[in-house]
Amino acid sequence: MTIFNEGRGRTIDVGGNPAARVVAFAGAVLVLVIVLFSAVARVESGHVGVLTLFGRVTGEVLPEGIHLVNPFKANHEMSIRTQEIKESASVPSSEGLVMNLDTSLIYHLDPEKAAAVYQKIGPEYQDVLIEPNLRAAIRESTASHTANALYTGEREMVAKQIYDQLNLQIAPRGFVVESVLLRDIQLPAALKASIEAKQQAEQEALAMNFRLQKETQEAQRKRIEAQGIRDFQQIVAQGISPQLLEWKGIEATENLAKSGNSKVVVIGNSKNGLPLILGQ
Repeated sequence: MTIFNEGRGRTIDVGGNPAARVVAFAGAVLVLVIVLFSAVARVESGHVGVLTLFGRVTGEVLPEGIHLVNPFKANHEMSIRTQEIKESASVPSSEGLVMNLDTSLIYHLDPEKAAAVYQKIGPEYQDVLIEPNLRAAIRESTASHTANALYTGEREMVAKQIYDQLNLQIAPRGFVVESVLLRDIQLPAALKASIEAKQQAEQEALAMNFRLQKETQEAQRKRIEAQGIRDFQQIVAQGISPQLLEWKGIEATENLAKSGNSKVVVIGNSKNGLPLILGQ
């Protein structure tokens, strides 16, 4: 092997030197290993790889796994897993009252737009884009509702408004909003006490209305029952005559006369003609 030395302007014959050949071979192998290693891109599970060539985003996005790429291209991993942002903010109501609202945003990066996100927003997209838009959406949504409504029945409506607002702002930029959760709403102590007192009064009023309705229904039931008894008595009274009573008395006397008990039966009562039982 012949090596040309530029510094001294002469050639050196190393063909007969085994050590030099080993060093040269090892160097060549090392260079080859470095080139092959640079050509292998590994993407972790739950991530995608965005390739750049000399700082320029190529637009290529690698899925998870092992890939052979141009050794001059750099691989930048970005997570596409579901992520959560917890935001605690002081927000105004429609009356101007300030409340503390704890919110959670559940979202993930759209894999197909990972290259555009890396190029136009960068890896710090959460600080640059997501959190500012979340704060703005929270304040805009709560400002259109009263504190009482937020504390009682309109929390789901506020969460939906925040969800819709975020979809308009960050979905076109490459992110998928999964859900918005309102974890807690803390009102000023005096306002909270007055709202709870009002709710208690409303519950008591509902309970009183229920009792009054129940008593009214019971009174109606008793009136219907009394009317039925009166109608029954009138029908029975119309069907009873003196002749029927005398006939029933005669039947009772006959049954007594047939009985084995000792008795004295006198026939011919002067008042109504029915027998009299004098003794048993």
